[in-house]
Amino acid sequence: MTGKPGQSQPFNVVVVGQAGRLQYEALLFAASLRHASPGLKGRLLVAVPQPGPLWDRDPAIRDDATLALLDELGAEVIPFDSHHFGQAYPYGNKIEALFALPENEPFVFFDTDTLITGDLAQVPFDFNRPSASRRVEGTWPKLELYGPGYTEIWKSLYDRFGLDFESSLDLSQPDEYWKRYLYFNAGFFYYRCPREFGQRFLDYALDIRDDPPPELQLQELDPWLDQVALPLVIHGLGGGRDALEPGWLDGRTSCHYRLLPLLYAREDDATVALLEEVARPNRIKKVLKQYEPFKRMIYQGRGAKVRALFDRDDLPRREQAIRNRIKKNGFWMR
Repeated sequence: MTGKPGQSQPFNVVVVGQAGRLQYEALLFAASLRHASPGLKGRLLVAVPQPGPLWDRDPAIRDDATLALLDELGAEVIPFDSHHFGQAYPYGNKIEALFALPENEPFVFFDTDTLITGDLAQVPFDFNRPSASRRVEGTWPKLELYGPGYTEIWKSLYDRFGLDFESSLDLSQPDEYWKRYLYFNAGFFYYRCPREFGQRFLDYALDIRDDPPPELQLQELDPWLDQVALPLVIHGLGGGRDALEPGWLDGRTSCHYRLLPLLYAREDDATVALLEEVARPNRIKKVLKQYEPFKRMIYQGRGAKVRALFDRDDLPRREQAIRNRIKKNGFWMR
C-alpha cells in the first residue's frame, strides 16, 4: 500500500516496549496518541522482545496492569525474537522489531520517549520516500587529530554499499561541517514496508558492526550504530532530509522528549499541559507512578521545579548544559 504526499491512508504506528522504563513510556505514548489523534486509522503496535540467549534477564512486559491499560488504549502487543543484538545493543530492538510488523503495510516507528501532540493523520507522509528525525546534534563521527574527516568517513560507508555519496550532501552547508552530511536521529522513521526497510537496516548495521571500513577505525559505534546505518538506508531507498515537510514530527504533532527532566526544561507550555492531562486519569496514574522518575516529575512536582530553572526563550544551546544545570540543582532523573 502506497500513497501520495498528503493523501490520507491507513498506516501502523509502532514503538518498542520492554520491562522497566520503556513499558511506562510506551503507556504514556499510547495515552497521548489516543488523546491527540483519536481518529487515526491503522494499528498501534507495541513490539516487545522475548527472552532468549541474547538477554541476561527477561525483557518482556509482564506487569498485568500495564498490559491491561495498553489493551484498553487499543495497543496490540506483538512479540519478536532477538537474533543479532539483544542485551549487548538494545538500540538494535528497533531494527529487529520491524520483522514482526505486517509486510507491505506503511509504518511509522517512534521511540517510546515520545508524546503525540497532534493529529498524525494530517501529516503528509509519502511512504515511498522514507525519512527520519532531524532533531539531532552532530554526535557522530567524532573527528580525531590526524584522522579522516567527515567526507572520508561517510564516503567510505556509501561506497561500501554502492550508494551515491554526492547526492546525499547538503551543498548549502560548508565542507567538513557535520550538517552537510545526511544524519538523522532514529527517534522516528517511516516507510511503505517494514520488512524491506528492516532487512536493509539489519544488513547495513551488521556489516558496519562486524566489518567496519578502515576509515571508521577510530570511531565508536556504541551507541551510534543505528544512527550511522539509518541515513544509508533512507538514501538507498530513495528518501532523504527533504522527504517530509519540516514542522510536523518533532514539531506540532510529536515531541521526542527523551527524558522527562529535558521535557520540563525545554518544551512549550502546551506540551507540558498535554503530558499532565494524559497522565492524570487515576487508572493511568496508578501504573505510571510505579516508575520513580514519572512519580516524582509528574505527580510530586519535581518537573515544575525543573521548569522554573529555565527560560524557554533563552535556553542553553547545548543539551549537555541543560542537563548540567538540572543535575547541579539535584533534580536529574532517568
